[in-house]
Amino acid sequence: MKILQTKTAPNPRRVRIFLAEKGIEVPYEELDILKGVKTPEFSQINPFQRVPVLILDDGTPIAETMAICRYFEELQPEPALFGKGPQGRAIVEMWNRRMELGLLASVAQAFRHLHPAAAALEVPQVPAWGEANKPKAQEVLRLMDRELGKRRFIAGEAFTVADITALVAVDFAKPARVERPQDLDNLARWHQEVSARPSAKA
Repeated sequence: MKILQTKTAPNPRRVRIFLAEKGIEVPYEELDILKGVKTPEFSQINPFQRVPVLILDDGTPIAETMAICRYFEELQPEPALFGKGPQGRAIVEMWNRRMELGLLASVAQAFRHLHPAAAALEVPQVPAWGEANKPKAQEVLRLMDRELGKRRFIAGEAFTVADITALVAVDFAKPARVERPQDLDNLARWHQEVSARPSAKA
């Protein structure tokens, strides 16, 4: 078993944090996505040409971030990073999707369409689309600040995969040049707390 990754990319970091929270160690093989992974060999593994990819011992590839995390959640249910019980799991799923589709996706589009290093990833880059995604991301940051005034973590009182996605997105906003509004005190409190967890350095 191994994980193909580009260490600086946000989605592999989500998996590394998840596994660190579980205390699971998996070897990593480094790929440079900025130099391109659009090869016939890699396309056989993942036709979407993205990282990370978990390669199981029988050679089966699992080539999607949350699918990899769910695989390991099934193997080792505790700590329950996808929530507990039908309601708990649904709430974590809801907030993780909001963080993924609302925040991380907008930050990623800003990076992919504006950052010179991402020119090989987006052909063509559309700068206007990158700029259009910055206020979308900031809107979600303000929503997060309001919600984090009501509870400790993104989806409730326990740290979950929704916090992992949100942490990676907030940190990725810096290289994406998405400015974080300065008056978001609840967001700042949460970010300081989750960044202090040992897993955040994974």
